[in-house]
Amino acid sequence: MARAIASIRKVKIGIDHTSRGRRQEHADKGHPKSDRARKGGLRLAKTKTTKYDAAEYLRTPEEMAAYLEACLEEANGDAAFVAKALGNMARAKGMTEVARMAGVSRESLYKALSGERTPSFDTILKVIAALGLKLHAEAQ
Repeated sequence: MARAIASIRKVKIGIDHTSRGRRQEHADKGHPKSDRARKGGLRLAKTKTTKYDAAEYLRTPEEMAAYLEACLEEANGDAAFVAKALGNMARAKGMTEVARMAGVSRESLYKALSGERTPSFDTILKVIAALGLKLHAEAQ
């Protein structure tokens, strides 16, 4: 509104600009020498995300032991949660190798450590031994 009043005043005074009301034809492209123009306009890169997989970060037995310790503290008695943690560690080491060392088939190990079932304590002990870890108790 203020712009319209200002242009009316200019016309009454006798100031008339020929460029009034016109726009640059290709304003979105920018100046030809600018970086934006050379890159074909301003475009944001798409962020690609992937699922977090703990198995990718468990390389050493020390890292596996720390991970299992943290999971045991967070589990609050949930055996399936601990089984899923053992499954992540087994995938990090290689499920086939862990199954062979534990004396169970690879398929049954996948099922037992999927987190959907509660594996037997015998299976858990075998997997812990196959991972090169020891289970120990500590007084509270």
